[in-house]
Amino acid sequence: MNAFIVGQIEWAVVEEFFFSTALLKGLASTILITACAMLMGMALGVLFAIMRLSQNPVSRLFSGLYIWLFRGAPVYLQLLIWFNLALIFPVVNLGFAQYRMVDVMTPFMAALLGLGLNEGAYLTEIVRGGILSVDKGQIDAATALGMTRLMAMRRIILPQAMRVIVPPIGNEFIGLLKTSSMASAIAFTELLHKAQIIYFVNAKVMELLIVATGWYLIVVTVLSVFQMGIERRFARGHAFTAQRSFLGTLRANTFGKRQRCGA
Repeated sequence: MNAFIVGQIEWAVVEEFFFSTALLKGLASTILITACAMLMGMALGVLFAIMRLSQNPVSRLFSGLYIWLFRGAPVYLQLLIWFNLALIFPVVNLGFAQYRMVDVMTPFMAALLGLGLNEGAYLTEIVRGGILSVDKGQIDAATALGMTRLMAMRRIILPQAMRVIVPPIGNEFIGLLKTSSMASAIAFTELLHKAQIIYFVNAKVMELLIVATGWYLIVVTVLSVFQMGIERRFARGHAFTAQRSFLGTLRANTFGKRQRCGA
C-alpha cells in the first residue's frame, strides 16, 4: 500500500477522471451489456437445461452440442468471430430484405452474442443442477394433478430450484461484469475501452486503470450486497441457510426484550 502512496501516481488525475462523463458513459455501457447478456444467458440456460433433461434424444444431443461448443471456445475468441463475421458473410439475406453484415454485427451486437451465448452454456448446467435438486416426486405429484410437464416445470420445479440456482447465478453475473471488459477488443465502448482511449491521449496509463478498477470494485460490491438479499429471500423456510443480518438480529433482540418486559 505504501508503494502506491509514494509511487509516481498522480492522484489528482485519478480524482479528475473518476467522475468524468466519458468514463461514466463507459460504465453505463458495461452495466447494459452485462445485464442484456445475462438475460440472454438465463433464457438460453433454462431452455437448454429443460432440453438436456428431456426424454427426447435429439433435444439432449442438441443441448449437449451447444454446451460443448460455447464452453469449449474462449470468450475472447468468440467475440472476435462474431465481430469479424462479415468476412465470410458480407450480406444478410432475409428473403424479403438484405442488409450488410457490418451494419448488423455492430460492436454491441457482437459483444451481446459472444457474452450471452457463452454465459448460456454455463447457466444451462447451473439450472440443470438446480432442477435435479428438487425431488422427482414433485413432478409426479404435479402430473397426477393434471399438469403438463412444462407447466409443472414452470409452477412447481423452477420456483423450488431457485434456492439452489440463485447463488451460482449471482456469481456468474459478477463474473460476467468483469468478463465484459474483453469486449474492448472489438471496439465496444465499455468502461475499460473508454479508459484506454483516454490514456492513449494523455499517457496517464496507471491513473486511468486505477479509475477503472475503482468503478469495477464499486459495482461488484453493490451486486454482492444485492445477491445476498436475493439469496436470503429464497432461503426463507430453510433454517440451515436462512441467516439474519446484523441489523435484523439487533432489532429482533431489542424489540423482543421490550415485548417480554411489557408482558
